Amino acid sequence: MIIPNRIVTEPELKRNTGERGTRIWIVFNGIVYDVTDCPKWRTGLHEQLHFAGQDLTSEFPEAPHKLEVFVHDCVQIIGRLQAS
Repeated sequence: MIIPNRIVTEPELKRNTGERGTRIWIVFNGIVYDVTDCPKWRTGLHEQLHFAGQDLTSEFPEAPHKLEVFVHDCVQIIGRLQAS
């Protein structure tokens, strides 16, 4: 997996929720992913549980899937979330 050198700020992440035509971004383990083209994220809400524009690292252990979800064709790696 190649991670671009781009650093994404927290405000930039929070703006990308799919609202008003923005992209749909999420974070897992400090890496920012664009899931706009993934069918299960079309509304900006995944499985009625997970919201776009957020760090979902702490929610991942409860998910029924594993890390393979991040290698689907619909997922794009944007970069890393800026450390706070």
